[in-house]
Amino acid sequence: MQKIDWESAINARRSTRVYQERAVEESKMDLLKGFIGDLRVPFEHGVKVRLFKTNPDKRLYTVFRAPPDGAAFLSETDVRSISAAGFVGETLVLYATSLGLSTCWYGHYSLAELESIMPHLGPHASSPMPRWGYGSNTLQGVRAICITPLGYAETKGLRFPDRLTGMLFSHRRKPVGAFLEGGMTEERLPAGLLYALDLARKAPSAVNSQFWRFGVSPDFKVVSISRPVGYRHMKWEHPDVDIGICACHFWLGLLMSNVGCDVSLTEEQGRAVWRFQP
Repeated sequence: MQKIDWESAINARRSTRVYQERAVEESKMDLLKGFIGDLRVPFEHGVKVRLFKTNPDKRLYTVFRAPPDGAAFLSETDVRSISAAGFVGETLVLYATSLGLSTCWYGHYSLAELESIMPHLGPHASSPMPRWGYGSNTLQGVRAICITPLGYAETKGLRFPDRLTGMLFSHRRKPVGAFLEGGMTEERLPAGLLYALDLARKAPSAVNSQFWRFGVSPDFKVVSISRPVGYRHMKWEHPDVDIGICACHFWLGLLMSNVGCDVSLTEEQGRAVWRFQP
């Protein structure tokens, strides 16, 4: 993977919902395409990343006008694949951030509009489909799990509700200790693990709900990242996407600390569970 300041990208990333109506420069699009082609993560997966062009209106994102460029993260719709889409997609989101681009994880897009500008449903395009995104059930075939705009934030004349959203929901995070399970405390964690978990806690989540759970074995040789058993979000049907994003941040933290690890992704009690063995 390219040499990238992942920590700066994690700290800089914000969910942007107001964009300038200008396309991303061809030079940056070429860099994004090259990154996608070279992308390697430490586990097997079937996630695909596709770039697309769209119209500057609200038909796709439904609540804000789309910039000309975007990206989609496609996979099957089982729990493991959905979480893998979060992990893989966040690497692109953070790389785009490092290029000075704004993004926003978005799952409730217009499925019909996305299919019209980026056909991806294949033989399942004519089957009954949900109107928004890919629905709350396991569906046949590959779906766009989430999409993101790729563009430049519009700051001139930004409405107060949009500024408030950024202030309240985009970057405020609880401390690492709030997510540790099994009696583990921040003070006991080795420096490398604490650094990686600090980046993990900064992952975006639906309405900034921050439902991560970090399990650290007493000998610090196994770290797990998951959501609570039975957790359901009030608005977002697939929190395992967010768990994949959180796991991505943790892995990048280990990477920047030069800590190698084995990574596994399993489905347990209806949720995605990531395990890292440094």
